[in-house]
Amino acid sequence: MILHEFQAKCLFSDYGIPVPSGGPAGSVEEARAWARKLGGERWVVKAQIHAGGRGKAGGVRVVSSAEELSGFCSHLLGTRLVTAQTDAAGLPVQSLLVEQPAAIAREFYLAATLDRQLERVVIMASSRGGVDIEQVAAKYPGEILRLAVHPIVGLQPYQCRRVGFAFGLTSEQRRQLVQIMEKMYRLFLERDANLVEMNPLVVTEQGDLLALDAKVVLDDNAAFRHAAWEALRDPTQENQKEVEARTHGLSYIALEGDIACMVNGAGLAMATMDLIKLQKGEPANFLDVGGTATAERVTEAFKLILTDTKVKSILVNIFGGIVRCDLIAEGIIQAMQEVEIQLPVVVRLEGTNAKQGRTLLRESGMKLITADNLTDAARKAVAAAGERA
Repeated sequence: MILHEFQAKCLFSDYGIPVPSGGPAGSVEEARAWARKLGGERWVVKAQIHAGGRGKAGGVRVVSSAEELSGFCSHLLGTRLVTAQTDAAGLPVQSLLVEQPAAIAREFYLAATLDRQLERVVIMASSRGGVDIEQVAAKYPGEILRLAVHPIVGLQPYQCRRVGFAFGLTSEQRRQLVQIMEKMYRLFLERDANLVEMNPLVVTEQGDLLALDAKVVLDDNAAFRHAAWEALRDPTQENQKEVEARTHGLSYIALEGDIACMVNGAGLAMATMDLIKLQKGEPANFLDVGGTATAERVTEAFKLILTDTKVKSILVNIFGGIVRCDLIAEGIIQAMQEVEIQLPVVVRLEGTNAKQGRTLLRESGMKLITADNLTDAARKAVAAAGERA
């Protein structure tokens, strides 16, 4: 789960990581209230969306008067911001962050993330922080310092000092950096994060370190330990099909292809997508109806698939372990009767009561394409999509 910048900065403040003063605004009036509270004559206004590249897309501006503040907020709120990290439709801007500007002397990049190959939390740092960090990673990979943290001993002060020396900081600034990195690492562990990022972490003209931007991504698998997380979720920033799927207990991820998949089990779903690719097709989604799929859930899955206008065929691949294939067959028949599916549907059933399930499908009178095995199913789904295209 991605947090908005203002939410990430609240977390930073909770852990004692220095951030600019400011807060979120959902209206022009709230933005003006924050400006009055902060004082001064200049403020930074940032669009709050779950994507980077906001500055280059016109979503960040330093304003120098209350009138300019109001005009910029009115311009942003209620629009969709398209950045290099969004699709062509962009993401809706429903809130802004208003904060005090900082006098920047130098910019750095600092983050904690999980390296699954090393099975370690890794600290990443670069003296080339700022809006072009992606280009730095591509063009100057040697400019990014990576430090693996041992899970038993944790982040060590000497590792933090190594980053400080790489940044060319003074002794006092290195002391500040050690404190910031230790707090960042503690936040990463205690809040079950996948990513904690400061880009940029700046040295102000006064010589102090400040997290000018903040990004936090939380691990959804740990949500059961954090009841407060649900209040942080912003469904307007997510794919609406994925939001709808969660309400029915479905795991759904939208993709760019035209062959929809309905599978029970994440591993089988990924194998199904691999087979579609092997047959020169493109999957339209990842859709796991779960190991205890019911007829009702299968019906909802079909409805979800049909909202994607790119879909040209549907591949249903069910392995009956816990779930019985005859019950899935009944769900498929019920769904096709209820939602009037016009697309070709390829069905592969295997496992518990698979023979009974296939018999139900054959005798249903529905226009279904049955498959003997997964390769056969993928081949038929790709062919059906090609014919419809």
